[in-house]
Amino acid sequence: MTHRIILFRGMNTGGVRAPVGEQRKMAEAMGLKNPRTLAASGNLVVESGKAAEALEAAMEKTFGLKVAAMVRTPDQWAKLIAANPFPKEAASHPAKVIAMVMKEEIKDGAVEACRALAEGGEAVEAVDGVLYFWFPNGQGESGIFKKATPRMLGMGTGRNWNTVLKLAEMASAA
Repeated sequence: MTHRIILFRGMNTGGVRAPVGEQRKMAEAMGLKNPRTLAASGNLVVESGKAAEALEAAMEKTFGLKVAAMVRTPDQWAKLIAANPFPKEAASHPAKVIAMVMKEEIKDGAVEACRALAEGGEAVEAVDGVLYFWFPNGQGESGIFKKATPRMLGMGTGRNWNTVLKLAEMASAA
């Protein structure tokens, strides 16, 4: 069975809510096998593949939410982990390293724009269509985080390194 890691953008933040139990029921109703959620933040791992558009349509039909879904295979996720340009930071402060998985391409000039907003040692790198952020003072205090928008970066959703690793573990479990 092929696993899929599904990330919903903006779930359970800013008033966009869909209970994880209901997300699992929705996935089962779509025919997705063994749906598992991680935390209440729009993470879903299933044992079958569906197009992101089908998941987005199901979220809108089930919850009335228009949210973007990013779908990745375990191999794609392993490459995302291996490509992390901040491995030392991720090992010592995993909650302060963010991988932003993009729906489509990173916008031209996004990295440069983020670097111009960076404060206090913050860093950003783009590797294989993923934006990686290092927020030494935390994301909530970040100059980048406060001002960067999808219009500047492209449509994506970020997960801290703890979540990235937990999703990899979930997708590798039978």
